[in-house]
Amino acid sequence: MKIDWLDKLQRLLQTLAFCLAVSGIQYAFRPDKPYYIPATYSLAIGTLTWALVDFGRHLFASSEEYGWPKGIAGFALPLVGIVLGYLGGTLLADWWCGTSSWDSAGRAQLRISIGITVVAGTVICYYFYVNGKSAWMQARMTEVHSQATEAQLKLLETQLEPHMLFNTLANLRMLIGTDPVRAQDMLDRMIAYLRATLSASRSTQHPLADEFQRLADYLELMAVRMGPRLAYTLDLPEALREVPVPPLLLQPLVENAIRHGLEPQVEGGHITVQARTQAGPKGRMLLVLQVSDTGAGLNSAPPIAPTAPGTSFGLTQVRERLATLHGEAGKFELAAHAPRGTSATITFPLTTSPA
Repeated sequence: MKIDWLDKLQRLLQTLAFCLAVSGIQYAFRPDKPYYIPATYSLAIGTLTWALVDFGRHLFASSEEYGWPKGIAGFALPLVGIVLGYLGGTLLADWWCGTSSWDSAGRAQLRISIGITVVAGTVICYYFYVNGKSAWMQARMTEVHSQATEAQLKLLETQLEPHMLFNTLANLRMLIGTDPVRAQDMLDRMIAYLRATLSASRSTQHPLADEFQRLADYLELMAVRMGPRLAYTLDLPEALREVPVPPLLLQPLVENAIRHGLEPQVEGGHITVQARTQAGPKGRMLLVLQVSDTGAGLNSAPPIAPTAPGTSFGLTQVRERLATLHGEAGKFELAAHAPRGTSATITFPLTTSPA
């Protein structure tokens, strides 16, 4: 049986505060007696009742759900706990205060004490029952939300992978008619790239180092077709290699830079992929992923229909995946890159501190 001692301490402190409040009310109606007497009785009865009920509930398997037994045990446990807590707590307080609650002088106060114990015990047990059930339901809601988020990310990823494969095959088709030898080399590299990608873990996140490795494979694949027209730099600090990111997060940005930045230029260009950190609001660290190129640029690029294959789809997927994972904290910006080209920047909070 695993017990959350921090939760037990929190419940104990709440019980003690409730007992002191009850003793304060008693003292207000009987100011002729010292305050320590009702306080002692209240604390002794309340603490013992809490211990019997709160530790006793772990004897029932149903307590694993929301912290309270089901069926008849759910009614019998607080009843037995209140009765035994009252008897044991009263005897303990009698011994401590040197009084007797069972003689003729104390019987009138005894009836009042029993009534207060029943009401107070019922209230505090119901409070803990509702509080435990609320915490369990909140945990379930969090779990369901996490599963929905994971399903949404998997859906976006399964949409993105065929899109990437379609564009790669289109590039290969163009090369077959002009240079069969290079087309064969490109096909071999594509098979190796797809094997590495499809054999990887199907989780919704992987280390940033794996993301950069897939980018290197993809850029090498594109370099077969473009030759010296494509140059690239991958800048990943050692401290950020294990930071988790969604798979294929940066690949659409690199693909977009090649298709709309480098390919329209006869001389091609250079692509730089960089990862870094920066301070965010309230001192929170942010991860910044940037893909910049020296291509035609936003203003120089010819107009493209928004529904054309390989244009807005990848960028839309990036935005949706960021929104699913990080909400408003995930940012995506597309801007001109000085002195020439385009820069795509992704920013979101670090979920793992850099080494």
